[in-house]
Amino acid sequence: MTTDIRSAALACRDAATTIAGLSAARKRDLLIAMAGQVDANAALILAANELDMAQAIHRGIGAAMLDRLRLDARRIAGIARSLMEVADLPDPVGQVTRRDTLPNGVVVERVRVPLGVIAMIYEARPNVTVDAAALCLKAGNGVILRGGSEAIHSNRALAGLLQQALRDAGLPPAAVTLVEDLRRETMLELLQLTDIVDLAIPRGGEGLIRFVAEHARVPVIKHYKGVCHLYVDKAANLGVALDLLIDGKVSRPSACNALETLLVHKDIADAFLPRAAAALAACKVELRGCERTCALLGNIAAASEEDYAAEYLDLIIAIRIVDDLDAAIAHIRRFGSDHTEVIASEDEASAQQFIAALRSAVVMVNTSSRFSDGGELGLGAEIGISTTRLHAYGPMGIDALTIERYVLRGHGQVRHRLSPATLNPNS
Repeated sequence: MTTDIRSAALACRDAATTIAGLSAARKRDLLIAMAGQVDANAALILAANELDMAQAIHRGIGAAMLDRLRLDARRIAGIARSLMEVADLPDPVGQVTRRDTLPNGVVVERVRVPLGVIAMIYEARPNVTVDAAALCLKAGNGVILRGGSEAIHSNRALAGLLQQALRDAGLPPAAVTLVEDLRRETMLELLQLTDIVDLAIPRGGEGLIRFVAEHARVPVIKHYKGVCHLYVDKAANLGVALDLLIDGKVSRPSACNALETLLVHKDIADAFLPRAAAALAACKVELRGCERTCALLGNIAAASEEDYAAEYLDLIIAIRIVDDLDAAIAHIRRFGSDHTEVIASEDEASAQQFIAALRSAVVMVNTSSRFSDGGELGLGAEIGISTTRLHAYGPMGIDALTIERYVLRGHGQVRHRLSPATLNPNS
């Protein structure tokens, strides 16, 4: 095995110590400078992205992956804006989340501190390079970025700009380390560095996440696939339900918070599904339905078990008519990925039952699944949406990149005061 990745990780760990000691104001200034670098070098970023896009198209990469890979002026402006938004967030480091005074007068505090070194392993989203770096730095961490080969030129350009901002601020550029050796063996070695890497976060397709989870010795928080459901209850406002469906499926089908399955109560299927099918067809969405759905709509493909478990990331949706709320919940428990679930219903009891019965990271009532996003939830950028029940669950912002430790403050208290005879039994 090569030692290069270990050397790079050690440099990142040393840099992380420096970042952990920065004041809130200095971290804010650093992220603002990074936003300035992105803004000022949009042409450089676009040129790099064009190389990635050309190679991806030549390799026959699918439309969903191409959409994730593509950058344009609007998306680059969004990357810069996300840096500014993270810069303006309250600094979590040093935040006291709990303070108690014991009967003996000792003050017990729980205080947020940085995690240390975070390995971010992801695929074809160049924006993740910047989002991950911004959040990790804001939380006082170093970050090792291992993107996919599809985005290597874009990632190299973006990481280089972030490192330049670090240099300009007199800070070690290794705080943002980009892994350019994309061999699988190098990633395997990175995932074994338990003495250096404090957390790995894989973000991408199911294959990548399974590989990381199965081979890592460092702790892993999984950003697993998003098999997101919309259940239209018999008490739904059908206009609202239709808006949720179209926004959730069509606005960005390649996103992990896009809808993949529509569940409809049998009592309103006749009223809702033909209307929904027409709206989806107008948006060029392919429909795949259960037997009852096919009988009602006609001329659509039959849905298989694999369809109900699929994260399409494309203009395809699976549909099932269910007998009641309990059947909808049972379907989601069987096929869901613990990402995001939505109910359209004007009945508060049904909505509450839906919330209580499901353990997904985000559960929504009469709200689009597309709001399952760190930026939309006020976290600034997100480093991922955790579907692993560890210290973070759901969209992960800067707080999720810290841990809480105990700090005790006293004035000489001891647990047991020993007598002189106990200290010197021969006296």
